[in-house]
Amino acid sequence: MIQLPPGEASQLHTLNLTMMERDILRQMQLSPETYAYESLAVLEFELTTRSRIIEAAKDLNNSGASFATFEGSYCNERYWQLQPNGAFRLRSGVTPAEGITDIFRNGRLYAFECATAMVIVLYKAVLGAIGEASFNTYFGGLVLYDWQYDSDLRIISRTTGTSYPGDVRYFNNPDFNPTNPEWRGENAIQLPGGLYYAHGLGIRRPEEILRILNMRRRPGSLTPAYLLEQYEVLDYAYTYRLKSGVARIGGQVFVLG
Repeated sequence: MIQLPPGEASQLHTLNLTMMERDILRQMQLSPETYAYESLAVLEFELTTRSRIIEAAKDLNNSGASFATFEGSYCNERYWQLQPNGAFRLRSGVTPAEGITDIFRNGRLYAFECATAMVIVLYKAVLGAIGEASFNTYFGGLVLYDWQYDSDLRIISRTTGTSYPGDVRYFNNPDFNPTNPEWRGENAIQLPGGLYYAHGLGIRRPEEILRILNMRRRPGSLTPAYLLEQYEVLDYAYTYRLKSGVARIGGQVFVLG
């Protein structure tokens, strides 16, 4: 169920949504859970940003970027500096928007592991959602490494409720073969139609991802891989405020002109 301020619920039909966005909206409306929004504009922003996450996941899948462990990571050093731990640090003089966009434009020059891929997808979606000016204001000094991310990329972890396309899920492989620790699990973006984007594996159905992980278990293991109930959700209400020009920079609140 969707909860909106008085007078705005009747305006749901006025939203200019794609068929996929309307399908997500319909699922949320039919859910026994309550999704409260401070305004119709925030709801619309969430739906369109979820579309951007899905689009970014597909674009990264088609970019030519490769999977690599932290030790084997590499990047386009015109935009990023490769750190000893496998992190990418944005070069001085390069804007955050330029750095993120290059990963999708010149993916063959990049290799990274799956958690970093999830953060890159979310950054690209937020860039599209709030625009270059706001993105460069709030996401200066980017470092891409594992699940480390800028404090203005607000991500909420949930252990109950329904996940929707655009959320991040985790396929856990608790009995992975210790000789290949990169197969301890797989982060994935939930897509429409029961599909998932998992960096290095591509776009697949969940049973395919589980089958691949199960092939990488410890010899003799009887503990199968499984999809965790926990999932990660972008904080859409906070991100909407970045778009509108009111948010935090260094602990202070600013209004952008």
